[in-house]
Amino acid sequence: MRNHPYADLDLAREDLAAGLRAAARLGLHEGVCNHFSIALPDDRILINPQGLHWDEVTAGDMVVADMQGRRLEGRHPVEITAACIHSGIHRARADATCVLHTHMPYGTALTLLEGGRLAWSDQNSLRFYGRTAYDDDYQGVAFDGAEGDRMANALGKCDVLFLASHGVIVCGPTMAHAFDDLYYLERACMHQVLARSTGGRLRQVDAAVAARTAADIAAVREQSDLHFAALKRLLDRDSDGWRALD
Repeated sequence: MRNHPYADLDLAREDLAAGLRAAARLGLHEGVCNHFSIALPDDRILINPQGLHWDEVTAGDMVVADMQGRRLEGRHPVEITAACIHSGIHRARADATCVLHTHMPYGTALTLLEGGRLAWSDQNSLRFYGRTAYDDDYQGVAFDGAEGDRMANALGKCDVLFLASHGVIVCGPTMAHAFDDLYYLERACMHQVLARSTGGRLRQVDAAVAARTAADIAAVREQSDLHFAALKRLLDRDSDGWRALD
């Protein structure tokens, strides 16, 4: 497991806490709900605890669970819907090291539209060209592990899943890459919602241009690492103690 990006549990705890704190700063959270997770070596998951606001969590608050979402280590419980959703996706997708689920405002707004889809209209949306899936069959609160399996099936090999009447799921190989996608997904959805509010028609970028743009953005993913490193520096500046492991 030497090549696993999170063979170091302390790094995983730090990245997960940083992602949660940064998401709260950007208004991507909702109450003490929603959840981020990281797949660890040896069929374990690191996930945020139930009941703590994302803007107060520390690295030491993160919970180690098994692939069924049952707590193995940590002083806090795991929220049941987090266990159901994230366990199903991690079991189905070994490449989805990080799974981020939010009810972020603009991304969720798109899921409320009949036939809502991310339009290939601007550069931010084009980074997701060929990477998005849609679950148009809302089944209620995920209190059953079968719901996580169903979502994993809808996600398929994509990195982004829009959940009808619910929210979004974003997957990635590291927290830096997954968080960067979450950030730009919300920006893309925001631009689309704002543009549609004018009553005008959205531009549609040519498919060949869209595919080339997606490939160009994928080729410079070091920007994701730089973005996440900058967010950590801002947390160090403004939020004493977020890295604490005890």
